[in-house]
Amino acid sequence: MLHIINKSPYDRPAFDSALKTGEGAILLIEDGVYAAARGGATEAKISAAQGKFKFYALTQDLEARGIADRVIDGVTTVDYGGFVDLVAEYKTCQSWL
Repeated sequence: MLHIINKSPYDRPAFDSALKTGEGAILLIEDGVYAAARGGATEAKISAAQGKFKFYALTQDLEARGIADRVIDGVTTVDYGGFVDLVAEYKTCQSWL
């Protein structure tokens, strides 16, 4: 399953809830990309969950928020074409609000 998270992990519990679901991939978009920034509260959570999840962050949203140069190791950046490829790759997608 592809989990699409668009809310900041500092504002909503969607990121933590997605981590509890099992396995798959997590795509961070819009304010959700704050979870991918080094030095934040989610860095240890991403490191710990890398065996269960693949992590992706939308490049354009990272750039818009000025954190494109601070992406956590293990988080793959994708552009809009990569976003579409991920949606096509996974049979099921869950958008978290």
